[in-house]
Amino acid sequence: MHIPDGFVSVGTAAATFVGSAGAIAYSARRVDRELHERQVPLMGVMAAFVFAAQMINFKVAAGTSGHLLGGALLGILLGPWAGTLVLTAVVGIQAFLFQDGGYLALGANLLNMAVLGVWSGYGIWWLARRLLPGKAGLAPAGFLAGWGSVMIASLACALELAISGTSPLALVVPAMAGVHALIGIGEGLITTGVLAFLAATRKDLLELHTPSRALPAKGGAQ
Repeated sequence: MHIPDGFVSVGTAAATFVGSAGAIAYSARRVDRELHERQVPLMGVMAAFVFAAQMINFKVAAGTSGHLLGGALLGILLGPWAGTLVLTAVVGIQAFLFQDGGYLALGANLLNMAVLGVWSGYGIWWLARRLLPGKAGLAPAGFLAGWGSVMIASLACALELAISGTSPLALVVPAMAGVHALIGIGEGLITTGVLAFLAATRKDLLELHTPSRALPAKGGAQ
């Protein structure tokens, strides 16, 4: 999903840079007003975890591979604003130190992963937990958030490539959607696994940004 240089037009690169810069600046202002003390060390831990996890690729199909995006997981644990800042740092380091994604395409990559990937993952999680409260809803909500965030980010990437004239829309959308539907399964499973582990060991971390309706009443049935 990391777009290299030469795959997006100058106009698309400029538009996505402005869009991602605005979203990141807004996220920074929200974090400055709303940051919990418990989130500060968690942001560092999650940045290191997502950065390391993205270095591990798993085979998908027909010679393709995928890796953890981490947008949904960051949104769930940190909230969408802090999650965006963390994934912005991860994607930026990957581009400038490891040449994973182009410099001119950085705006598009940040928009797809750090903005849309995080915000959509959090939004799906929030809605799913409202509809599926309690312990029983944790796994399906986490899976849907992980899978959905990958699909939305990949479709945004496909649209940018089509607008840039790199590939026809009718070709790039089904190609990206097909591969990332499989990659999203891995994202969903990893997201669910991490959430299940935290639910058993540090349940308080899941309660920072979970809708109150999704939480069991104190002293009530789990």
